Amino acid sequence: MDRLQAMQTFVRVVETGSFSAVARETGSTQGAVSKQIAALERVLDVQLLARTTRALSPTEEGERYFQQARRLVSEIAEAESELKRGHRQLTGWLHVAAPVALGQQKLMPLIHDFMAVHAGVKIDLLLDDGFVDLIERGVDVAVRLGELPDSSLVARRVCTTRRVLVAHRDHVRGLQPSPGLPRAPQDLTQHGCIVYTGLAARNAWTFTAGPGAVEPVGTVRTVRVEGRLQTNSTVVMRDAVLRGMGLTYAAAFLFEAEIASGEVQILLPDWQAATSPVHLISPPARRNVAKVRVFGDFLAERLRDRSLPHTND
Repeated sequence: MDRLQAMQTFVRVVETGSFSAVARETGSTQGAVSKQIAALERVLDVQLLARTTRALSPTEEGERYFQQARRLVSEIAEAESELKRGHRQLTGWLHVAAPVALGQQKLMPLIHDFMAVHAGVKIDLLLDDGFVDLIERGVDVAVRLGELPDSSLVARRVCTTRRVLVAHRDHVRGLQPSPGLPRAPQDLTQHGCIVYTGLAARNAWTFTAGPGAVEPVGTVRTVRVEGRLQTNSTVVMRDAVLRGMGLTYAAAFLFEAEIASGEVQILLPDWQAATSPVHLISPPARRNVAKVRVFGDFLAERLRDRSLPHTND
C-alpha cells in the first residue's frame, strides 16, 4: 500500500463525505477507494470511518487522524508546487483559529483581503471561544485575547484591545429614575449585568479611576456583579446587549459600530476598564513555513494598524 496515496484518499473522502466522489476525482472505482481506506485502517489498527447506508463520517480517532493527515498532505503539495514553479507562491491549506466574535467581525475581512492576494491559499477557519489545542487540531496560526500561559507555542504580541462597560441605549433609558446610571464601579451591584464566563475573572470587573472620576486618579476598584444571564459565548453576550437585557463588560471591538452610532453607550467613561493583549500564536514546527509566516505578518500589521480599538505595543 502507498501510505501517502492512502492518506490523500482518506483526506478527500472525509472532505467530500463520499467514496464515489473521490472515485470520480481519481478516475477510479468506489470499491477501489473503499479498499484503500480499509487497508489504511488495517495498517493503523483503528477504524477511521463510520459507515452506514446513508452517511459516511470519521470516527473520533478518524477525526484526529484527519486533522494531522490533511496538514501533512497540504505541506507536501506546497513543497512540490514550489519546486515545480521555481518560486515561493503560497499554496495549500492554512489552518487558523480565533474566538468566535473576533473571527466573525474582524478576522473575516482580513482573510478576504489575504486570499484575494494569495489565490493559491485555502483557509480552514476554526472559531471557538474555548481552549483549542493547536497541535491536536492542526492549527497553524491562532489569534488569542488575554494573557497567555507559559507554553512551548511561539507567541507574538501585536496590540492591546481595551474593554468597556456598555449597555444598549434602550436599556440606559430604562435605568431612569431608578437605579439610575452607575457613577462608580460599586454602583454596578444594583444593576443586572450580563456576565461572560470565558474570562478568568468572570463576574469580578476591575476599573481604574481616570481624571473625571469621584476618586483619586489611579484608584483601582474591583466589583463582583450579578445578573440573570451569563454565557461563555461572546456572540450571545453581544446579542443580549443589543436586545437591551443588561450591562456587560466586553472588548470594545464587539460593539465598535454600535458605539459609533450611539446605539450602544459606554458607561462609567471616567473609569478605565482593563485591557487585553492580542497575540498571534503558532506551534514551533509551523512558524517558519512560508504561508504561516506571511499570513502572521499580514495579520500583525493589519490588527496593529487599523483593525481593533487598541493601544499599540
